Amino acid sequence: MSDSDTSPNWSISHAKKLYGVDAWASDFFSIADNGDLRVHLKDGEKPSFASLPAIVDGIRERGLATPLLLRFHDLLAAQIRRLNNAFNTAIKDTGYLGNYRGVYPVKVNQQQQVIEEVTEFGAQYHYGLEVGSKPELLAALAYMHDPEAFIICNGYKDQEFIDLALQSLKMGLQTVLVIEMPSELELILERSAVLGIEPMLGIRAKLSTCNNSHWSHSSGENSVFGLTTNQILNAVDTLKKHDKLHFLRLLHYHQGSQVPDIRAIRDAATEAIRIYTELIREGATMGILDIGGGLGIDYDGSRSNSHSSRNYGIEEYAADIVDVTKTVCDEAMLPHPTIISESGRAISAYYSVLIFNILDVNSPSSGISPQSIPEKPHPHLLKLSEVENYLTPENIQECYNDTLFFRNEILSLFRHGNVSLRERAYCNSLFIRIMTKISNIAETMDHVPDELAKNKFLDVYYGNFSIFQSLPDSWAIDQLFPVMPIHRLNEEPTAKATLADITCDCDGRIDNFIINGENQKYIPLHPLKNNEDYLVGVFLVGAYQETLGDLHNLLGDTNVVSVGLKNGNIQYLRELAGDTIADVLSYVEYDTKNLVERFRQLAERSVEEGKITPSQRREIMDSFRESIDGYTYFESPNN
Repeated sequence: MSDSDTSPNWSISHAKKLYGVDAWASDFFSIADNGDLRVHLKDGEKPSFASLPAIVDGIRERGLATPLLLRFHDLLAAQIRRLNNAFNTAIKDTGYLGNYRGVYPVKVNQQQQVIEEVTEFGAQYHYGLEVGSKPELLAALAYMHDPEAFIICNGYKDQEFIDLALQSLKMGLQTVLVIEMPSELELILERSAVLGIEPMLGIRAKLSTCNNSHWSHSSGENSVFGLTTNQILNAVDTLKKHDKLHFLRLLHYHQGSQVPDIRAIRDAATEAIRIYTELIREGATMGILDIGGGLGIDYDGSRSNSHSSRNYGIEEYAADIVDVTKTVCDEAMLPHPTIISESGRAISAYYSVLIFNILDVNSPSSGISPQSIPEKPHPHLLKLSEVENYLTPENIQECYNDTLFFRNEILSLFRHGNVSLRERAYCNSLFIRIMTKISNIAETMDHVPDELAKNKFLDVYYGNFSIFQSLPDSWAIDQLFPVMPIHRLNEEPTAKATLADITCDCDGRIDNFIINGENQKYIPLHPLKNNEDYLVGVFLVGAYQETLGDLHNLLGDTNVVSVGLKNGNIQYLRELAGDTIADVLSYVEYDTKNLVERFRQLAERSVEEGKITPSQRREIMDSFRESIDGYTYFESPNN
């Protein structure tokens, strides 16, 4: 890298602050002196790190192209360790007499590799699984064989679901059937009698406590699943009537995902443990409190109670849950229950990173070429040029007003056919240049009208990815994800940009970022260099994004590579090729053999009509077949 690539006023510390790496990375990512972003992994038992650009280079050399989803099993293991250590420390410090047994909600990321690694790394903590459907239960039963771990069964349950859960209980697994709707209890009791297996039952309670997260509608008394206090007592009375109240072992509640405020977490736990103690007074066996999900992560690095953050850490979360549970149980002189949490987002979000290359840039401020400037510009255009020349902080408002006036006059003249397209283009170029200067000046002033500071004309960087496939929450619920280039971070990024994907959909864009700790509609990026790829990473995408992604524009799953370290060398542990075009066409009911035949008929007809030669037909057919077997994303010689 030449000296011209760096700025004397720029350093790695500026890059850290700009992209908030230290705020959101949770010690998993950092910037090296050479400007590469690196991931912190374990090399054997020693902490070490690997360069993300070097990882991508190695993958490309092995034949897989961007976009890529990188998985880091060390980060998954680290989050499982953090969560269990936090609860075990709180239990020890407070003298709590119960245990902690976490479960991973399969719905957060159902990929086989994730479930395999969760059960592998979680084994030392007897870390279990939570399921909400028959397919998830089947996957859990195949991978969870620890008799001290729990399998928590939520969701709607038919006879087959219930039978599988009961039979696994008989085989020694701690499989709990959680009653989420009043009608489930009778069917569970019926199947229990038929199979001769006593169930472990739980009840999901609808709490009055709510929170201000994106998912607050899934908590509170109006939530879809769960029993009201009246329905809970009806279930208790039904069990008493059948002399089966000893089946009831667990109370479950759910606050929704990504709860940002620790006070809401503490309030919900207090309400739930009160219900729990009352159930014991009613005669239920109990012994287990399932606090559900809700443990958030800090996507934006603000450490606040915003939707994309949290105002607490894992240690505070665990300490508050343990403290509240112990306090209420001690007041009631009842044993401390085993605490279960269903923390999925906090476990898997850091696990995956999306990497894509930038294909092109559209810069509205690039202007018009000198050759295209009209020889005799309209007087209004000359006035605009004058405005650009005499613009100062002192006359910024006047220049802003004049710019709008002359630009609107030119547009009106164009509509009536009184100025040419070249004159309109020149007007547009002048307008963007002036408004950009006004915005830049306004940012340096203390008191200016908002209208002066908001006229930013941003570059559009086109990324080789689909937001609908890889980042659906960004589109659907405006979820903020950390986004930044993964190299050249020792150079000052001089372009202000939004990111667009390749789906030809106006919603296929990212235009909300955390920059210098503030919410911005742009991200600073570097100018592209000839014959050199520019790589951007999106972080904390391991939760829900793979599960929720769709086939917009038939852009399928990306290539996936699992990465580790051994003896200082990058290990490519698993590779999963992304969807081919044939794959995604089959998902929407196309028969690729039929497609080839239908295209062959078109090509043959073209030969018969003399439009192409037989040899050209062969080349065209080869190209068609090769495309069907290719990657759904943009492929280039550098990719």
